[in-house]
Amino acid sequence: MHSAFQYNHYVLKRQVFALTGKLRFYNPQGVLVLFSEQKMFKLREDIRIFSDEQKTQEVLSIKARQIMDFSAAYDVVDSMTGEKTGALRRKGLKSILRDEWDVLDTNDQVIGSLFEDNMSLAMLRRFLLGSLLPQNYDLSLNEKRVADMKQRFNLLRYEMDLDFSMDSAGSLDRRIGLAAAVLLAIIEGKQE
Repeated sequence: MHSAFQYNHYVLKRQVFALTGKLRFYNPQGVLVLFSEQKMFKLREDIRIFSDEQKTQEVLSIKARQIMDFSAAYDVVDSMTGEKTGALRRKGLKSILRDEWDVLDTNDQVIGSLFEDNMSLAMLRRFLLGSLLPQNYDLSLNEKRVADMKQRFNLLRYEMDLDFSMDSAGSLDRRIGLAAAVLLAIIEGKQE
């Protein structure tokens, strides 16, 4: 596994003025460790994560299984080995009022969930305050919280703090956690 997946804390920043979704991940020291760019003009989402901005080494890919699907599933593949590390599946109708995702293992069995903090705040975001009320997500495996993904308040750009420190047992594969953050920033970010 690539060394960029070793940290307990990351900051994700989405570039505002770009034709494609460009994301940068920084480690706790503020050093860029991952760069992601969504491919343009694809009927199916195809997101690649690289070890640097020059895209010299692809380390992870996230691909939608269907062209258009309200409950879309996204396979997360380690680009260095070609092995699927798991998948994330959006809970279609439930995600209208509050973002919810299933976390799947390599055999597509549900092992956890990713969800927006609470229904009341989610509805305030959608119908009244929009990006003035930053989103907060919890990721749990087997009903144990293993990650917190908290959007920072910023009117000019999208930033998210990723905290995996509560996963002391190391049960969450960081590649799945980072893929979840990418999907939140790109897919759920389109709601803004």
